[in-house]
Amino acid sequence: MSIIETEATLHAAHRDNHTHRDVNGGWLRPAVFGAMDGLVSNLALMTGVAGSAVSQQTVVITGLAGLAAGAFSMAAGEYTSVASQRELVEAELDVERRELRKHPVDEMEELAALYVARGVEPALAREVAMQLSRDPEQALEIHAREELGIDPDDLPSPTVAAVSSFGSFALGALLPVLPYLLGASALWPALLLALVGLFACGALVARVTARNWWYSGLRQLVLGGAAAAVTYGLGALLGAAI
Repeated sequence: MSIIETEATLHAAHRDNHTHRDVNGGWLRPAVFGAMDGLVSNLALMTGVAGSAVSQQTVVITGLAGLAAGAFSMAAGEYTSVASQRELVEAELDVERRELRKHPVDEMEELAALYVARGVEPALAREVAMQLSRDPEQALEIHAREELGIDPDDLPSPTVAAVSSFGSFALGALLPVLPYLLGASALWPALLLALVGLFACGALVARVTARNWWYSGLRQLVLGGAAAAVTYGLGALLGAAI
């Protein structure tokens, strides 16, 4: 009885703890990329303009324009990219669906061969393939997983990707502009808030990816700070030359 209880406990613990994060969803990559891109690009844009010794109003207008243009550009690009990828996958699924309808026996043998190549005995592989092929939709899903490496029920959404990109880019790009909107008259509050935001974004990404939080945060801080420093220097040089 104790052995059975121990095994049951182990099975329950395995079931409860053996979970994984969603790595195929369409929101994470565009959201992370959008926030980082919005923060770094708008910070660099504003510091470049500020380096040329223009008025505070010009810097604010530049930041707001960069926010709007970048957010719409990111959303449009992400929607087109994910939609094109999804259309390609759906076209390949249609090809596989036609093959299953026209040549069901050949497709079943193909599936059995895949299992044999993975170490399953030929007779068992054929029996498994035969049983799985009885349901056309199930057969399509299995062939898509085995041959194309995709899940037909978990394709990325272009709308989700576009909305995630738009919102995250706008949020990231807002940080350098926010101090000016709240009454700041110098660049340093915007720069300080943006650098804190870069570190926080990097640390947040580490929480999702299980990387070291301080390393990820510091990496984003250094990269974003370097971009701002370079554009500020270029702005100062161009402002003096023009």
